[in-house]
Amino acid sequence: MLATQAKPLPAPRSWWKIALRVLGIVGLAACIGWGLNHSIGSLVHGTQPAGFWRGMLHGALMPLALPNLLVGHDVVIYSTNNTGRLYKLGYTAGVNGCGLIFFGLFFWRLSRWRRETKV
Repeated sequence: MLATQAKPLPAPRSWWKIALRVLGIVGLAACIGWGLNHSIGSLVHGTQPAGFWRGMLHGALMPLALPNLLVGHDVVIYSTNNTGRLYKLGYTAGVNGCGLIFFGLFFWRLSRWRRETKV
């Protein structure tokens, strides 16, 4: 193929696939943002301090609070009314669990992609 020849455009189906994927990610982010706001809202109105499981939920949702923060919503990502050490352990476990899932899936897909391109 000469350098001056035009390259063919990708099939229209691939554009729909990309658009649907982007819409799915935006929809998932909106649902997660709603869940995070609802969780924090119920905690603020409740009188019980947050324990291990609520800390784990807040830790898992903390990385996902970034889109809300970018659009101007002031999201609380750490409960000040907590049980202390147990909440902090849950929060740490939630952040690390979220990272494990995200990066685990990312590297799994990357290794799968590398295997497919070698064949």
